[in-house]
Amino acid sequence: MVIVLVRALVIASGAAAGLALGPAFGRPAADPWLLAIGVGLGILAVLLEQRARLIPVERLFWGVVGALAGSALGFGVGSGLGALVPAGAAAAGGLLTLLGAYLGVVTTLAKEGDLAGLSARLFPRFQLSAGGHKILDTSVIIDGRVVDVCGAGFLEGPLLVPRFVLRELQQIADSSDGLRRNRGKRGFDVLQRLQRLPGVTVLIDERDFHEVREVDQKLIELARAVRGKVVTNDYNLNKVAELSGVPVLNVNELANALKPVALPGETMHLHVLREGKEAGQGVAYLDDGTMVVVDHGRKLIGQDVAVTVTSVLQTPAGRMIFARPAPSEEQAQRS
Repeated sequence: MVIVLVRALVIASGAAAGLALGPAFGRPAADPWLLAIGVGLGILAVLLEQRARLIPVERLFWGVVGALAGSALGFGVGSGLGALVPAGAAAAGGLLTLLGAYLGVVTTLAKEGDLAGLSARLFPRFQLSAGGHKILDTSVIIDGRVVDVCGAGFLEGPLLVPRFVLRELQQIADSSDGLRRNRGKRGFDVLQRLQRLPGVTVLIDERDFHEVREVDQKLIELARAVRGKVVTNDYNLNKVAELSGVPVLNVNELANALKPVALPGETMHLHVLREGKEAGQGVAYLDDGTMVVVDHGRKLIGQDVAVTVTSVLQTPAGRMIFARPAPSEEQAQRS
């Protein structure tokens, strides 16, 4: 509430300044154009303040250093040219100073990686903004598979858990609904298991983006601020983050990518569990949960059989394999 009042005061001050400058420009004291310009400048200042809050302090520091160095160099060159051509001294000095400031900022930020060692000494929090962090969202914490992924060494870099995600977990754990309450408690158990894993660093980030209300959007803004990646299994967050230019690690996509490849003509040994939807079909499952539909497999329910893959169907929900009993099994059924 305080920041909203301050921003309103800034816009009002811009409006007042626009009205007060009327006589200085030979305009009426209540000139509507100067009032609009003052309000516009106040709004611009508020928008710049909002964007500046998202920029890491080390980037601001090196940007200012580059601007000062470039301005000094441009001013020096402009002064030298002004001495040779006095008539254009002011224009040359101003233009070269502006160009020098721009080139200084762009060059310094482009070389930010080379200045990482110095940034780490000047700003201890630079290590948290140097990239490589994996930001966990609420859904992937509750899911729990991230523990196995980290334990197997497939997820590198510190894991970042925002404070606003912890608050969301707490709200779920305090829910009156028993299922939601258990999901929230499971999330805290998963975080404790992550903290106990050797070689895995779990950091709690205190930053919050008060101007953003949705947790998903806060995750995206945090990923931009620390130049990290969002770890999730939420399809909607995955798509919004990709559209926003934020890298995403989707646990569901990883699970699908790691499923064993099944080629038509390959033989598998399965246990047929139940009937399929179509007449005569049986259903079995691979160790990773992939469904295998066995044609003419109804008579084989409850048996371990060899099947031959006939086709593989990839769907948004996962992969399905269609098979039929191997020739040896068909001969056994006939006999």
